[in-house]
Amino acid sequence: MTEKIWTVSEVNAAVREVIEGGFLPFWLEAEVGTLTVHRSGHVYLSLKDERSAVKGVFFNGAGQIRALGVEVGSKVEAFGNLTVYQVRGEYQYSIKVVKPKGLGDLQRRFDELKRKLESEGFFDPERKKKLPLLPRRIGVVTSPGGAAIRDFLQIIGRRYPDICIRIYPAAVQGKGAERELAHGVRFFNDSGGIDVIIVMRGGGSLEDLWPFNEEMLAREIGRSTIPVISAVGHEVDFTICDFVADLRVPTPSAAAELVVGKQEEFLEEISSFQRRITSALDLHIERIVRRFERAADSPVFREPVYLLRQHQQNLDDLQNRLDRSLDYKIERELSRIERLSSCLNGLNPKSVLDRGYSIILDRATGKPVMSKVPPGTKLKALLAKGEMGMVAEDDMS
Repeated sequence: MTEKIWTVSEVNAAVREVIEGGFLPFWLEAEVGTLTVHRSGHVYLSLKDERSAVKGVFFNGAGQIRALGVEVGSKVEAFGNLTVYQVRGEYQYSIKVVKPKGLGDLQRRFDELKRKLESEGFFDPERKKKLPLLPRRIGVVTSPGGAAIRDFLQIIGRRYPDICIRIYPAAVQGKGAERELAHGVRFFNDSGGIDVIIVMRGGGSLEDLWPFNEEMLAREIGRSTIPVISAVGHEVDFTICDFVADLRVPTPSAAAELVVGKQEEFLEEISSFQRRITSALDLHIERIVRRFERAADSPVFREPVYLLRQHQQNLDDLQNRLDRSLDYKIERELSRIERLSSCLNGLNPKSVLDRGYSIILDRATGKPVMSKVPPGTKLKALLAKGEMGMVAEDDMS
């Protein structure tokens, strides 16, 4: 019987069948030894423990690796299966899911604390303090040597160097960091003179950001009488500190832009008001100048006595009209008096005497005789000139 002679490809193919068929997908705990993110989006790395290492591949895993902040030295838990790269005869661990080591326990603690604080009202919008319109003194709790504070100060210093920045140095990761951060928030509240407090650090893994998920810091921020801004991590990172703070911004640089942006907006409004006031004043001055020019061209200013002469002439006209009116009224009243006098004269009994008539009076009573009187009655006749005595006689008919 002739012995089979294998090719290298056949050997690698057989090994691949044995390995890939003999192992079901499993979780692997390891430390990242090397890490290469290819421009294709695939990730090539080595996973190791104290004594051994295995090559790994994470197809299309670049985005997840970056989001989780996985780097050389990170301890991870990965789910995948063993495969063989047949071209080189290398077996490798093909990753399907990766997460930082201990993420499950940390996530559970995160969710428990979040529910607890939320039930106590720490996240209620009603308790959020309003930020000052133009903060002039800012207290920053962070690591003084970190990139976050450098970026923050660079933006502030370049555009508004007159803003007062006070920094409370504190660790931003590792055991005990939450205590230092809480002390910083308390320090600014006790010392006073600060308009707003910013708690900040750059991005990192859940483990790196864990001090900002501790209850001690959360409660200290909740007790603060000064508004607190949380500027922790990257835009995708959320911590308990973000929920408790009065305002959450995605990055430390965004916190600087927030402070600067408000001032720029306010200054732009001031500039707009200045432009509007200047325009209004120019228009008002222009109107005054036109009024002055029109006034300067009027006869009053060209000949100052003109207005006086006008008034004098008006007075003369009024006097003439008054005199004419008075003469007319006097003439009308005199005519009326004459008519009344003529009427009165016509009614005067003595005017009848002038026409040759007489008035017979009873001497005893002095009353006019209007009818026949008894014979012998003594009478008196009033004439136009004088009077004459008479005695009534018998009827002469």
